[in-house]
Amino acid sequence: MRVQMTVNGEERVCDAKGSESLLFALREHLHLTGSKGACEQGECGSCSVLLDGELVCSCLVMAVDAHGSEVVTVEGMGGAELHPVQKALIDAGAVQCGFCTPGFVVAAAALLDENPAPSSDEMREGLAGNICRCTGYGAILRGLETLVGDR
Repeated sequence: MRVQMTVNGEERVCDAKGSESLLFALREHLHLTGSKGACEQGECGSCSVLLDGELVCSCLVMAVDAHGSEVVTVEGMGGAELHPVQKALIDAGAVQCGFCTPGFVVAAAALLDENPAPSSDEMREGLAGNICRCTGYGAILRGLETLVGDR
């Protein structure tokens, strides 16, 4: 099926089989490899994108169901400069292997758009769908806390 969507502000079209996930379409058909496929079950958050403004695991969304939608991937977050979340995570040393980082960036940006000054507990809750096996989360939370302090 022909799937037309706006991805990172640009009209994009791809041919997707009925069983292909949005993650697969983004990575394989549109060559946007920032979103990572790790668990393929919606448990880790590495494939997080914004779909019509809502944070979703793109591995759980069928590509055909994204037809006519607006999708924002990690590649669409910063533009010419780093997104503030990206910079905060880098400055805090929260980026290690980098596999989970795209999902954390998208999830944190969505959280901060919804709640510009979340408490530590609200940050933990907002990022609960993302798993990191390298950082232990401390550096990620410290980076976001410095960002919240700047607002």
